Amino acid sequence: MIRTPLRPLARILRAREKGENPDEIEAENLANRHAEIQDRARSQAENRLYFMALAFVIAFGTIGVRMGALAGSQPTEPRVQASGAQIISQRADIVDRQGRVLATNLITHSLYAHPQQMVDPQRAVRELVRIFPDLNEERLTRDFTGSRTFLWIKRKISPEQMQAVHDIGEPGLLFGPREMRLYPNGHIASHILGGSTFGHEGVASAEVLGVAGVEKAFDRWLRDPANDGAPLMLSLDLTVQAAMEEVLSNGMKVMNAKGATGILMEIKTGEIVAMASMPDFDPNDRPRPLTKGDASDSPLFNRAVQGQYELGSTFKIFPVAQALDMGLINPNTMINTQSPMKIGKFLIHDFHVYGAQMSVSDIIAKSSNVGTVRVAQMVGGQKQREFLENLGFFEPTPLELTEAPTGKPLVPQRWPAVTAATVSFGHGLAASPLHLATAYATLGNGGRRVTPTLVHERNRPAGEQVLSEQASRRALGLLREVVTRGSGRSANVEGYEVAGKTGTADKPRPQGGYYRDKVVSTFASVFPVSDPQYALVLTLDEPSVNRAGGVSARTAGLTAAPVAGEMIRRVAPLLGLRPITEDALPNVEPRSADGLKIVSN
Repeated sequence: MIRTPLRPLARILRAREKGENPDEIEAENLANRHAEIQDRARSQAENRLYFMALAFVIAFGTIGVRMGALAGSQPTEPRVQASGAQIISQRADIVDRQGRVLATNLITHSLYAHPQQMVDPQRAVRELVRIFPDLNEERLTRDFTGSRTFLWIKRKISPEQMQAVHDIGEPGLLFGPREMRLYPNGHIASHILGGSTFGHEGVASAEVLGVAGVEKAFDRWLRDPANDGAPLMLSLDLTVQAAMEEVLSNGMKVMNAKGATGILMEIKTGEIVAMASMPDFDPNDRPRPLTKGDASDSPLFNRAVQGQYELGSTFKIFPVAQALDMGLINPNTMINTQSPMKIGKFLIHDFHVYGAQMSVSDIIAKSSNVGTVRVAQMVGGQKQREFLENLGFFEPTPLELTEAPTGKPLVPQRWPAVTAATVSFGHGLAASPLHLATAYATLGNGGRRVTPTLVHERNRPAGEQVLSEQASRRALGLLREVVTRGSGRSANVEGYEVAGKTGTADKPRPQGGYYRDKVVSTFASVFPVSDPQYALVLTLDEPSVNRAGGVSARTAGLTAAPVAGEMIRRVAPLLGLRPITEDALPNVEPRSADGLKIVSN
C-alpha cells in the first residue's frame, strides 16, 4: 500500500506562492489518514461479527439436528470406549503337520471396574467373590470404597462368568472385548508350544505375546499381518505326540523316575515328529517359574533340550563308527578287553569280566568299557574330538525354541588321554537328549549331518558328510545286535528292526563326585534298520524298578529300553510303518561270539 505523504512538496510550494499556511496541508492529510484507518477497522469488525454469527448458527443448528435424531431413535445403554489407538492382537494359529490345531485364538471378555460409578460397592464385592472365589474380598472392598477410579478385576472371563457379572446389575462393572490364546489339547506338546501372555493392554483389546517355546521363538512371525493369517505349521504329528506322552508318563511312573523325555525324529529331514518332557504343564494355565532350588524340579523345565546329562554307553558307537570309517577295524576285529585298564593313575573297569579279548560286535552288544576305550585309542584323542564336534556335541542345538540355546553341552576344556577314554563310553561330556537324537539320526541316514527342526517342509541344504555310508551301515548293524542279543533286547519290537544302544550314567553331585544310587538311563535307537527312517531317544531321570528279592534295578536295559520298546510298538503304526521281516538286515560282516552271558548295562 502506497501511503500519501503528509507534507507533499508540490502542494507546499504552491501554498507558499499563494501565501497560505503549509501546516494546514499536513493537518488535512493527517485527518484523511485517520479516517481511512477507522473505516478499515470498522469493516474488519463487521466481518468478524458476521463470521461469529454464522458459526453460532451452524453450531446450534448441528446440536438441534443431533438432539432431534436422538429423540427419534431407540434408547441404548452407553458404553465406555478406550481412548487412543486400537491394539492389534490378531495372532496366527499353530498347527501340526496334518493341519490340526495346536494353538489358536478365542474371543472372550475382560472385566474391569469404575468404583466411582458404583451404586452399591459392598454388594458388588460379595457377588464377585461368589463368582470368582480366588478374589480377595478384603482387598476388593478396599479398592471399591477407596479413591481409585479404575482397576482390573479379571483379564479374561468365560461367557458364563460374564453373564453372572452382568446379572449383578452394577453400572460400575464393565466388560472389554479380549482375544486370548487357547491351547485346545491341554498338556500335549506343552514344552514345544511354550505359552503366551498379555502384553500392552487396554479395555478394548490386548496384545498376545509368546513367553516360551515356539510361541516366543516365532512371536514376530505369528503377529505379522503380512502373513495374512497363515498358520505356523510344525513338524509335530499330534497323534504321535499324544501317544508318546502317554507311554512316557506311564513309563516314568512304572520305573519310579523323577523325570523323563522322548524325542522322535525323521533322520532324512531332521524334522521332529514328537518330543516330550515329563513332568509337563498346561499352557492354558502356565505355572510360575521356580525362584530357587533345582531348575529341573519345575514342570517348565524342558529335559529334551535343556537337560545336560552324561549319556553313558550310548556314546560307545561313536568311536567304533569312526574307527570303521577310518578302516582301522571291522565288526569281526578282536580287541584286547583285559580289565581293569590303566590310563595314568586311573583304572577303567567293565561292568562284568568279559575275558582277554572280544570282537567289535561283542564290545558294542555287551557294552564293554575297556574294549571301547581301546578302539578310541586307535582313533586318537584329537580326531575323536573333531568327530564329536562334527556331530554337534560342542554347541547348542539350533532348534526353533527359546530354551534351546540354554542347553549347551558341558565339554572338557582339555582333552587328555583319560578324557578321551571316559568320553568314549559317555562320561565326562554332558549333552542334551536332543544332541544324542541328532547324532543317531546322522548315523542312520548314511553319515550326513542332521539339523533338527520343528518346522514342517522348510527348504534346508544338505548336511555335511561326517561319516561314510558304508561305516554308517556297519554301525547300524552293530546297534541292531544290541537289540537282538544284547542289553537292548527289551526294546526289540517284532517287525520294526530296531537298532539301538542302552546307556546308564551315574548322576553327578553338585558339590562334586557322583551319586551311588541315582542314574540317568537312556535308550537311543534307529528304526527300521533295512530302511532307516526314524531316530528315537528316550531318557529316564533317576529310575528305579524293583525286581525279585527286593533288589532295585536302575540300568537302562531294565528301565529305558522296555519303555522305548513300548513306545515304538505304539507309534510305528501311527507313522504308517508296516511290519517287515528280518531278511532285509544291513550287510554286516560276520562276527565271532564268545558265548558269554549277556548282561544289561
